[in-house]
Amino acid sequence: MATITYEHVTKRFDETIAVNDLSIDVADGEFLVLVGPSGCGKTTALRMLAGLEDISAGRILIGERVVNNVAPGKRNIAMVFQSYALYPHMTVYGNLAFSLKNFNVPKNEIDRRVREAAEVLELGALLKRKPKQLSGGQRQRVALGRAIVREPLAFLMDEPLSNLDAALRVQTRAEILKLQNRLGTTTIYVTHDQIEAMTMGDRIAVMNLGVLQQIGSPVELYTHPANTFVATFIGSPAMNLLPSGALGVGIGGSGRLVGFRPEDVQLANGARGDRAEYDATVEVVQYLGDEQLAYLKLQDAEVVAKLPIEDELQLGMRRKFAVPYRKLHLFDEESGKALGTVA
Repeated sequence: MATITYEHVTKRFDETIAVNDLSIDVADGEFLVLVGPSGCGKTTALRMLAGLEDISAGRILIGERVVNNVAPGKRNIAMVFQSYALYPHMTVYGNLAFSLKNFNVPKNEIDRRVREAAEVLELGALLKRKPKQLSGGQRQRVALGRAIVREPLAFLMDEPLSNLDAALRVQTRAEILKLQNRLGTTTIYVTHDQIEAMTMGDRIAVMNLGVLQQIGSPVELYTHPANTFVATFIGSPAMNLLPSGALGVGIGGSGRLVGFRPEDVQLANGARGDRAEYDATVEVVQYLGDEQLAYLKLQDAEVVAKLPIEDELQLGMRRKFAVPYRKLHLFDEESGKALGTVA
């Protein structure tokens, strides 16, 4: 296990800057998630750490060792890709053992590591099968096992669950977390799925256009987004952003935006002094079981609200809604930078 450090790392492809001045310190044993939309630079950042992309500027360290010019095979890290990349002609045992044979690990040590990994991942009964005889989830576990047997300093995972169906993704997320907790191996995990990021990371690094926007715990990013990009990227549905006067209370002054989460919207039953109230028309209602999403039309804006199913809503009805002042976030309209909360 080891710490991982990005020191002012930049990657250029001709005239395009894919990663711009990235600095991150990953603690020993930490599970860090790199998240952002397609093209934000997260996979490029991971590939530079793996040695699959050259670094244009800056340094990357694994432990105390600068690895800028170290060959990928000498970095003692293991990568799990979006595609399982299993050898179809080999058994599960053969796939797990393959990299160890290439590193001339003794045969008895290979057998020990393969069987330990198989036990951790519940693959013991499948060791004689070939990939075509496995389900998608089983193949992904074999890909994880191939990383585990290396006993690396760090795991690097690039969208490893994107080929699984929704139910299996949820299950495999939990398996990866249990595995990482058990092994304690430093892990950097790349995804575009903010729900995946929120449910898996000790910390999350949000990237956009090659630039690190914010890094922190899931709670920190959710409750104190650094800017409007993080505010709308983290959380589902996204945070509502309105001009400062849209709620009819002139909050924040000119040149500012007011943001609030859909789950912080309430039906207003009686006036209260601790919240902003506004009239809105219900345009769409989506049933979610014990909750409902309501798409509301204000005079000059639209709002999404997540409300209890007990709140009876009908299309076209006009009701008064409210948001507690302490749940209102202020942002600079021009820069998008967070300016704090109202209360």
